[in-house]
Amino acid sequence: MLKLRQAIGISLGSIKSSKLRSGLTTLGIVIGIAAVVANISLGESFNVFFEEEISAQGSNFIIIYSQEPNLFYSNELQIIEKTPGISGVSPIKQQLGEVTYFSQNKNIDIAGVTGDYEDTANIVMESGSFISDQDTFSAAIGSEIANEKFDRSISARSSIDVTLRLEGGRTVTRTFKVKGVVESLNASFTGGGIDRDVSIFVPVSTINQMLEEDDFSAFFAMSDSLEDVEEVSDEVDERLARNFGVSSRDLDDEDAKPYSIFNQADVLEQINQLSDTLRNFLVAVALISLLVGSIGIMNIMLVTVTERTREIGIMKALGFSSTDILVLFIVESIILSLFGGLLGLIVGIGGAYAVTTALNLPFLYPHYIFEAGILVAIIVGVSAGVYPANKAAKLTPVDALRHE
Repeated sequence: MLKLRQAIGISLGSIKSSKLRSGLTTLGIVIGIAAVVANISLGESFNVFFEEEISAQGSNFIIIYSQEPNLFYSNELQIIEKTPGISGVSPIKQQLGEVTYFSQNKNIDIAGVTGDYEDTANIVMESGSFISDQDTFSAAIGSEIANEKFDRSISARSSIDVTLRLEGGRTVTRTFKVKGVVESLNASFTGGGIDRDVSIFVPVSTINQMLEEDDFSAFFAMSDSLEDVEEVSDEVDERLARNFGVSSRDLDDEDAKPYSIFNQADVLEQINQLSDTLRNFLVAVALISLLVGSIGIMNIMLVTVTERTREIGIMKALGFSSTDILVLFIVESIILSLFGGLLGLIVGIGGAYAVTTALNLPFLYPHYIFEAGILVAIIVGVSAGVYPANKAAKLTPVDALRHE
């Protein structure tokens, strides 16, 4: 019976004698394993990146949008404020306005909010402070507005003129004192529909006073914790639906409600589903590469059987059994796949690190991909080596020695 150590030694000798052939044989495995490892690692990195980006937009946020004009008023604000589990809520009123600074005019989104918006939306100030509920004609401006929009930079204590257009073509202009500059997030997701980098925040009572209105377009609320955000969001939904005369059986029918509501957990779930679908697709493509690699190993091993027919005959004449020959060729196939798997792990992790560094993403890789990569390589080696090994083992010594 051929010992495993002997089988490994003979297999390594055969591999070393044909370095180019062995290298080309493992190339498919290297590419397949590297692709699987890199895609899994990148999938984890993107998941964490999106979660961090969404979390940066607000703490356990719940966003309620009106689908009809003149829908939300102070009554709806009180309903949300009194909902158990709500730790803060800010009404929102948005309007495109003309902003004048040193005789230069720009059209900019004006967002009316309350002081609670600073906490609920995780607002961080680059300089100065955010608006408070005691302010009237004060403003906090986005980083891009302060530093890029106008020829001159706007800083805290600067004054800007904001002009809003009313119905009938009338306009109203007020002067606002800038209290601070909001720090940029450079994020693609904008919490509450407000892009803080290119918006100007003013008290919601002031913007309503200027527009001669008293309604709100949305609410940006915060639950006590992320674990409770879905439960609290459902409670807010039920209370608002009852307020607008929507029956409980129509709660799940978005068309039956004059508003829409979603929360941080909903966004995270959608992002994770999208990310998982993309990752699974890429892994499936990588698995095709593995299949191609395993076929390559099988072909090379079949060629090897043909090239080493006389050698097989001599080994059988010397007393090696069919089982010994079977083990020998399977071991050689496993060694090739294992080497390709290890190299593929290194290439895959290195590639994932390079991509995450270039995209400024967190570099993550689950530890299970090491075990999975080696296991897949061994399975590929065994699967690809069985048929050639079986063919070699079935050769008779006389036929093998007569082969030319």
